[in-house]
Amino acid sequence: MAEHVPEKAPPPEAVLDWHEGDMPYSRAFDDHFYCRSDGRLECGHVFLAGNDLPARWQRAAPFRIAELGFGTGLNLCETWRQWRETAPEGASLHFTSFERFPMARADIERALAHWSEIEREGAMLTASWPDAPAGRVEIDLEPRVHLTVVCGPALESLGSETTPFDAWYLDGFAPSRNPDMWSAELMADVFRLTTPGGRFGTYAAAGFVRRNLGSAGFIVERRPGFAGKREMLCGQKPA
Repeated sequence: MAEHVPEKAPPPEAVLDWHEGDMPYSRAFDDHFYCRSDGRLECGHVFLAGNDLPARWQRAAPFRIAELGFGTGLNLCETWRQWRETAPEGASLHFTSFERFPMARADIERALAHWSEIEREGAMLTASWPDAPAGRVEIDLEPRVHLTVVCGPALESLGSETTPFDAWYLDGFAPSRNPDMWSAELMADVFRLTTPGGRFGTYAAAGFVRRNLGSAGFIVERRPGFAGKREMLCGQKPA
């Protein structure tokens, strides 16, 4: 069941080109939505492993994940797939994503069709995706799995949030093309909205991103990146 509370005017939709048939490319940020080798495997390496998942969700209490940049919904679908396979009975997942330029249903469907592994999750997501996503989109994907997509500028959206998250996927476009998504102000809000002992993962390894995360209060760790990329970042809020 989907519900969305509209703002005064809907946010603009993502303006896309398509490379290699089904690879979405943002004209606004001159960047692909995920790595060109395999975005689903990149999600597992960077965001799930970077947050020490699925090990950390082996509990019955609600587990809360937040993401900067919903994009195609790929990270949601891969996380949801692994959750179904590994979460203990009775556990619940709340996945919240902050997205400035929400994609149209047909574009999400086209992008996710590339991966048969998440066919079930992609079909359930697109079936509930609103025609004109705006404001705060709330979707019950299945019992004990809930999605919230907050449409609008990330700094403005995070400023009104109060409940912290157990894990963060920092998945904005490349820092060189979208520096606002990696600013000190935004990283401070991410830190504020992280539970003690909570974690983040990101493909980004730029020096100013690492410094902003450290200045916010995170203990930052460098790990090998995905598909030959030298580094990625992950880290923890001190407990």
